This record gives sequence, structure tokens and C-alpha cells, in this order.
Amino acid sequence: MSKVEILDELPRLTPAERQEIAIRIQEIGGAGLTEAEKQILDRELADYERNPDAGSAWGEVEARIRDSAGR
Repeated sequence: MSKVEILDELPRLTPAERQEIAIRIQEIGGAGLTEAEKQILDRELADYERNPDAGSAWGEVEARIRDSAGR
């Protein structure tokens, strides 16, 4: 299958199929993250899983930023 054929077929795939392809591309081509960056993300994910209520929702953070910028 040519690259053109593959690109033509992508919109016909289900979201799950496209996600599977994206994951595979990252596996074979690298995700562009260094090992240190991957470790940071793993650590942050583990922190979140231990205490998911510790942070704030993005909407709350954005509101605080906008409020403080407006002062």
C-alpha cells in the first residue's frame, strides 16, 4: 500500500483505529520525548492517581489567572 493510499484511508477509520495507528507510529518512531521527560510524566501520573483531588480543574485555574490579570 502506498503512502497516498494510506493517507486516503485514514479518514475512513474509526477513532479507535486511528488511535491504534498513532500509538504504533509513536512506538516505532519515538514520541519525541526524552527518557527524563517520560519519567517526569510517569511520576506526575502516579501522583495524580494517588490523589486525584489534589489539583484544580483547568477552568478554575484559568479563572484565577484571568482574575489576577485583571487587577
